[in-house]
This record gives sequence, C-alpha cells and structure tokens, in this order.
Amino acid sequence: MDDLKFCANLSFLFKEVSLLDRYGAAARAGFAAVECGVDIYQYSLEQLVVARETAGVEQAHINAPTGDKPGDRGLAAVPGRHDDFKKSLMKSLEYAKSLHCTRIHFLAGIHPTEDWDRQQWEETYVNNLKMAAEECAKEGITALIEPLVTVPGYYLTNRKQAQDIINKVSHPSLKLQFDFYHEQISSGNLINFVTENISLIGHMQVSQVPVRNEPDSEGEINYPFVFQTLISLGYKKWIGCEYIPRGKTEDGLVWASRYLNKNN
Repeated sequence: MDDLKFCANLSFLFKEVSLLDRYGAAARAGFAAVECGVDIYQYSLEQLVVARETAGVEQAHINAPTGDKPGDRGLAAVPGRHDDFKKSLMKSLEYAKSLHCTRIHFLAGIHPTEDWDRQQWEETYVNNLKMAAEECAKEGITALIEPLVTVPGYYLTNRKQAQDIINKVSHPSLKLQFDFYHEQISSGNLINFVTENISLIGHMQVSQVPVRNEPDSEGEINYPFVFQTLISLGYKKWIGCEYIPRGKTEDGLVWASRYLNKNN
C-alpha cells in the first residue's frame, strides 16, 4: 500500500466554525484523524469526547498546556517551573487518555533575552522530558519535541539540538516532531535528514514555505517529491496539516484528495 495518513489540525483548519464543530467538518472533508493545539483545553473533556466520537475520527495528536503566566510558550525547559510542568503533563495525559490520543507535544518554553543559564535550561529540559516520556510510556503514548524557529526566544530551535536532547533523555517513548515548515526555514536538507533519521520521527506536520499555506501553494518545498519519498520509506504515522488555508478549508484540499479518499 502506498498510503500516507493526513490528519487535520483543528487549530488551523475549518476555523469558519467552533473547534468542537471542526471535528465533524474534518470528517466530512475526508479526514480520518485530527490534531489540536492548546485551544483544546478551552473545552471540557466531555464536550471533546462527544465531538470526536460523533465525528468518528481519531485524535492523533495534542499539545500539552503551555503555561498560565503571561508569555508562557511551554514549560518543559523552564527552570523553577517543574511543578507547573508536572501539572501540564498530568492534564495532557488526562485529555489524551480520554480522547484515545497517542501523541503529546511538549513545548520547551521561551528563555529570557539576557542572563539565562543554558546548562540549567538543558538539565531542566532533559529531566522533565525523562519524566514525561516515562509517564507517557505507561499509557502507550509517544512524547514529542519540535524545534521552532519563528517564536522569538524559544529554547529548542534546531534538529541537532533536538537530537542531542533525545539522546540524553534516552527513552524510546520520546521522538522528534518534524515540521517541514520550521525545518526548511531552520536547516533545509529535508529529504536527506528524513531518510537518515526516519526512526527518530514520531510525527510530521506540513505547510509551504514561506507562506505557510497548503502544500500545493507556490514555495520552497517540493511536496510531491516529499510525499513520494515518505511512501518509499514506508512512513505509516500521521502527518498533520498545520497550515493556514488560502480561503475556505475545503476548497484548498484538492492536493490531499488522493489521500483523504483512501483514509475515509
């Protein structure tokens, strides 16, 4: 089979309706699964479970809560916030278990512009991720980290740093979330890296560069070649559609019709 599996990112797609209604919209568009950012925590578990089950889609991925203080963009690497990170971890696990979700992305956090201890941040990150990976493993969930280059001050910025952290955590439940948009901006060399490190990758996300629209938008990434490479590599995990639609979400899904028909 040469299938690729795409899931709809409900924080980006179908924004014409509320997040709860996006579950059904994704299903009607042919998606068999969805992923969500932190806006999922605006809703009760009961509401989300009903929305997911009614739509009949899989919850492939969620982000852990990123913190309650102004400027928070994750807690995993932030020194002095261990208790806050543990609360975030436990809440994300509660949501993941209820939604039968098998992947959680833990954001690292934003460091100060001056006077921050890089070694302390790394030690905090490694220790927190060891705990997260262990707790996730108990539930059959994959813990994910993703380098981000468009967030000023974000701690995890490139794939080499991510690889180093994953090696130091040294737990099979911790994987790399490979976002083609961020990876093209930060490092390029997409195909070689994916081919050489496919076992390191636990989840992927796609959008075009520099516009962050649909994969068939004009831009730097040759997605037909990317998708053919993933097929040849036998990649079977979910690929999140984390892009900003050029117009109405459904109108921009021509590029995905081949895969959505197979998934539905």
